[in-house]
Amino acid sequence: MPKSRPQGAPALLAALAVLRAVGTLLVAMVAVAAFAVPAGADTTWSVVPANADGPDGRTAIDIELPAGQQVTEHIAVINRSTQPVDFAIDAGDGYLTTKGYFDMRPPEATPVDGGAWITVPEKVTIAAGATTVVPITVAIPQNATPGDHPAGVTASVDAVSGQVRVHNRVGVRVNIRVTGTFAAKIAVSNIQTAYTWSWNPFTPGTVEVTYTLANTGNVRLAPDSRIQTSTLAGDNTWDDTSEARAREIMPGGSRTFTARITGTWPLGPIGTTIWAIPSPAGKPLPGVTAERVAIDTTIWAIPWPQLTLLALLALAVLALRLTSTRRRRRIEKLILLNSRGTPLGT
Repeated sequence: MPKSRPQGAPALLAALAVLRAVGTLLVAMVAVAAFAVPAGADTTWSVVPANADGPDGRTAIDIELPAGQQVTEHIAVINRSTQPVDFAIDAGDGYLTTKGYFDMRPPEATPVDGGAWITVPEKVTIAAGATTVVPITVAIPQNATPGDHPAGVTASVDAVSGQVRVHNRVGVRVNIRVTGTFAAKIAVSNIQTAYTWSWNPFTPGTVEVTYTLANTGNVRLAPDSRIQTSTLAGDNTWDDTSEARAREIMPGGSRTFTARITGTWPLGPIGTTIWAIPSPAGKPLPGVTAERVAIDTTIWAIPWPQLTLLALLALAVLALRLTSTRRRRRIEKLILLNSRGTPLGT
């Protein structure tokens, strides 16, 4: 026998369904409100170094302190949007990309070096078009090693685009240098050389050298590089004057460079010397000697285009001689035949 249902059950079930729907909608609204940027306009902002009064014109924050000391610096967060925005403030370790550009570890990465020494407020709310100066405290641990410890501070906003959460951040570079004994050292490794012949035998070819520079000291470096090739025809020197040369290498980091030395004749062995001078980046370091490193290598380049030209010339000369010989023999034969066919006494 079917069970009886109270007369008010349908109404009660309908009410419960409505409450569940409203509850689900409220949870969704809270979730979106927690991560979404205010709608109606794009959120744009910038972060620059500052003093207690506002932006001070610096491009980065440079700090030099002994271990165990601390200092308070400032950044200015400028909200260029048409609505107030909540910005999350984070500090993290800095690093250089493979092309030498400064970047910071992702926010979920726990800082273990200079970024761990920086204390910042968790969040700031900035009105539309306003600027807020945010204090940051840098405290150097007692056991910090001398040298450079790259870090940075960012102001970020999370946005929701469809089902994707996007993390947008803008930051300021913080160059932390712990005083002590500084060492500007560099190592050259992974040397690879190759020779490219010119299609024109009257034009010299190109030596391509790929090498890696590693910062084995404890300060930032903007190394100078020079490469010299030596052949039987003389020496040829290449200096790196590109913008890439000025990009830094952090302590413990490395970068790979490629140089092309034109005007090198393929005359057998080509001696190649790579000089690297570990010039410190940032503030001058009085008393620190940057020792030049030189590495030698040799590559062989056979003058194939020139040998091919000589072979062609030799074949041409041989062909001319053969043609000339055949022509002379033909003429001699004709003369002999004519002399035999002439009647006597005429």
